[in-house]
Amino acid sequence: MWTTKQLCIAVLITFFSPLIVRHLILNSPISGTSRYHILHANPLAWLSNRVDADAPAANPANARVVSSTADDSGSLDPRNSSTRVVSSPADDSSSLDPRNSSTERLHWLDTWNHMKQLTNVSTGLPHATEAIKDARTAWENLMTTVQNATSPGTEKRRLCPYSVRRMDASKSAGGHFTMDIPCGLVAGSSITVIGTPGSLSGNFWIDLVGTALPGEPEEPIVLRYGVRLTGDKLAQGPAIVQNAFTASNGWGYEDRCPYNNSNNATQVDDLERCNSMVGSIMNSTRHTGLKQGGKPSTYFPFRQGYLAITTLRIGLEGIHMTVDGKHITSFAYRAGSEPWFGTQVRVFGDFKLAGAIASGLPTSEDLENSLDLEMLKSSPIPAGKDLDLLIGIFSTANNFKRRMAIRRTWMQYDAVRNGTVAVRFFVRLHTNLMVNKELRNEARAHGDIQVLPFVDYYSLITWKTLAICIYGTNAVSAKYLMKTDDDAFVRVHEIYSSVKQLNVSNGLLYGRINSNSGPHRNSESKWYISPEEWPEEKYPPWAHGPGYVVSQDIAKTINIWYKTSRLKMFKLEDVAMGIWVDEMKKGGLPVRYKTDKRIHIDGCKEGYIVAHYQEPRNMLCIWETLLRTNQAMCCN
Repeated sequence: MWTTKQLCIAVLITFFSPLIVRHLILNSPISGTSRYHILHANPLAWLSNRVDADAPAANPANARVVSSTADDSGSLDPRNSSTRVVSSPADDSSSLDPRNSSTERLHWLDTWNHMKQLTNVSTGLPHATEAIKDARTAWENLMTTVQNATSPGTEKRRLCPYSVRRMDASKSAGGHFTMDIPCGLVAGSSITVIGTPGSLSGNFWIDLVGTALPGEPEEPIVLRYGVRLTGDKLAQGPAIVQNAFTASNGWGYEDRCPYNNSNNATQVDDLERCNSMVGSIMNSTRHTGLKQGGKPSTYFPFRQGYLAITTLRIGLEGIHMTVDGKHITSFAYRAGSEPWFGTQVRVFGDFKLAGAIASGLPTSEDLENSLDLEMLKSSPIPAGKDLDLLIGIFSTANNFKRRMAIRRTWMQYDAVRNGTVAVRFFVRLHTNLMVNKELRNEARAHGDIQVLPFVDYYSLITWKTLAICIYGTNAVSAKYLMKTDDDAFVRVHEIYSSVKQLNVSNGLLYGRINSNSGPHRNSESKWYISPEEWPEEKYPPWAHGPGYVVSQDIAKTINIWYKTSRLKMFKLEDVAMGIWVDEMKKGGLPVRYKTDKRIHIDGCKEGYIVAHYQEPRNMLCIWETLLRTNQAMCCN
């Protein structure tokens, strides 16, 4: 007999949508386990319970029946024989899109379907559990939206605009001004706030806020930019105080300007954390407002009653603040609060706001009206065909422009067009639904994206390296595998010919080899490594991340170690590859380290074969120059 509680649960389940049931239904409705327990007891179980499908089914009726039960660790226990229907993400996508009549459209999930073992290595990296849990929410939101989408003939509204303007400066019910950032921020984005510090205190704050993730009580703050004209306990005079907040880590240490500690001595993107002019004695009347011959004062970029134009610009390593065109401060990104999480700007305090503008935002192209879409589309890799070289590119979900710039430039090399070399972007899900919708459309249109089952934390980039190895050995078979970034220009022919000339088919690590480096022990560094993470003083030889190549046997071994839970996770992905290769060397593999100084890790130099830190406009310029002159020249 069922209890009253069990009967209530059964009634509730019948009203769940098919999509939620597919993800959350129990092994047996009479088990008495509540929906709350399914959702929160083990956030990783949804991933390990997916069908491991090499070729996703195009028909929802093809969902496979398995006899197993997920235990609390997220693994499948063959001792339990309850029958349950499970489906892979590919099955979900297929069933929700009636136009999808072939598996070709679902190749963007090829790697996803081989990564369920992440549940067994989730303790090896910071934010790992959260990243998989948040991916579950992101995926289900995306599939619900796809299911509820309007007819194909409906006009497509651009989800990710290039800029957002709010010149009315109206405040919300909370007493502060807000401006939404639809699809997050990328390098090159900027936020400009125009207004005047008030006459009461002149103290105000600008917050760059993210979206609160499920289960978190508070929203993350990517940056709090606080202007304290009346000073505080640590400063008698005016000061700028910068910080970041996450629910898991709380507030970090404060960056202050003028600064009173060594934190601010290091640079961010080669810019001072605090302009040395701030707080210095000024005799000029330009910023003090004093008459000629008046008493000297200290310089500070804000004054009560004076209009100021403040711009926050997103850089590679941090956020840079200018006031009236002068660089004032820089703030290094904190773990878990990277810029792509930013979804809203808030301004509050004693500040008369005139308006705000966000520009340089991530935008995707109108795929339906693109004239050169066929030219930019990657051909599927035929089953059973061996690739000479797979190039895997790390990319963040909302970096639409960078991916498009690569498609229009070095992905047009003949070796890529004829299928000798394959190029794929490896992209994690985003916490923003609109970004994921655009990413899905882009993946289906271009056929060159592999979407991964976790969200984008910087500390998890090693999982992308793993994904390249999985794809290059499980989904396709590549003799060599290369890793690069979406801000790197790669001369594909030269990389390919250099690797072939080495004539090394096993044990190869080719790139810009670093054989004499050790871990950063400064806890305030983005690359900080604790003694628990790496106790030794030096790393084994490793190749810098903008461009390195490994042979197939290394990638296969990494995949095997991953599947058997033997793979040591390390949060610096390029160093992690060096650690893995060193372990293989200790196990008897003859390793060949080959360094190539034409791989430039800090920009572009003539004669490059890889040039790092190239914005989309530079990519296009370099490609045009290469076509016109056949010379590896840089564009400033």
